[in-house]
Amino acid sequence: MSKSNNVYKDAYNRCLRLLDETQSLPSEPELGTLLGVSRTTVRSILARMEETGLIAWNKRSKTVLRAPRPDDFFPEEETDTLAEIIERSFMRRLLAGGAEAGMQINELELAREIGVGTTSVREFLIRFSRFGLIEKRRNSHWVLKGFTRAFAIELTEIREMFELRSAAAFAALPEESPVWADLDRLEDEHHQLAREIATRFTAFSELDERFHRLIHRASHNRFIVDFYDVIAMIFHYHYQWNKAQERERNEVAVQEHLAYIAALKSRDLGRVDAACRKHLKSARQTLLTSIPEGRQPQHA
Repeated sequence: MSKSNNVYKDAYNRCLRLLDETQSLPSEPELGTLLGVSRTTVRSILARMEETGLIAWNKRSKTVLRAPRPDDFFPEEETDTLAEIIERSFMRRLLAGGAEAGMQINELELAREIGVGTTSVREFLIRFSRFGLIEKRRNSHWVLKGFTRAFAIELTEIREMFELRSAAAFAALPEESPVWADLDRLEDEHHQLAREIATRFTAFSELDERFHRLIHRASHNRFIVDFYDVIAMIFHYHYQWNKAQERERNEVAVQEHLAYIAALKSRDLGRVDAACRKHLKSARQTLLTSIPEGRQPQHA
C-alpha cells in the first residue's frame, strides 16, 4: 500500500478535471501548487496525459487535445487520502479480530501493518475516539468498547437522514461526473459477488462500505462524510458479530444494492428515495438484531 501512489492518482484525477476548463495547462510549478504535489509528480502526470493522447506536451507548452473520458480516471478506491487508507485498514483489522468488546488496538502494530507513521495512526484513533467507541489506555494501546442498543437506534436515525440527502444529491450529479464510472464498477462487482455468493458472502462487508461511502461523498458535506467513520464501524463491521444467516442476509443486501444502483442511474428521485429507505430499513433491522437487549459498554 503506497501513500505516494495514492497521492499521484488523486492528483492525476484532479488534473484531468482541469482539462475541461482550459485549452492549455499552466507551468509545472503552478500545477504543483494547484494540485499540492511535487514537480516530480507533476511530470509523471503530464507524461501519462501525453501518452494517453490527452495533451501535446512540448517543454513549456501543454495543449489540451481532448476532454477526459470516464475510463481515463483512476478508480476512487485507488485515490484515497492517507486518513482514508488508515481508516480502511483499521476497519479490516477490527473485522479480522471479530470486533469484540475489549479488543486491544496497538498504535505501533497498526502503523507497521499499514506502512505509515505512528503519528498518523494516533491522530486517526483520537479523532475516532470522540464517538465513544474506542478508549485510550497506557503505552499506545486502545480498547474497543461495546455498543448499546440505544446508541445503535440513535445512529440509524441520523444515518437515514444523511443518506437520503446524499442519495438525492448523487442522482442530480451531471452525466460527465466521474462518480458514474465509479458506480458502474461497483455495480459490476455486485453482479460478480451475486454470482459467487455461496463462497464469497463474507466479501460483502467491504463492498458495502465502499458503495455507501461513494453515496455519502456526493453530499459534498464534510460533516456527513466525516460521520461516515462511525457508520462504517457499526453497520459494516459490528453487526457481523451475529453470524446467524450471514450468507442469506448478505445475499438479500446485494440485491437491494443493485436495485438502489438502478434507481440512482434512473435519476428518478422518487425511485431513489424508495430504494434507499428499503435498504436502510433492512440494515437497521440487521443491526438491532445483532445487539442483545441490555448490552452495556465495556469498561476497564
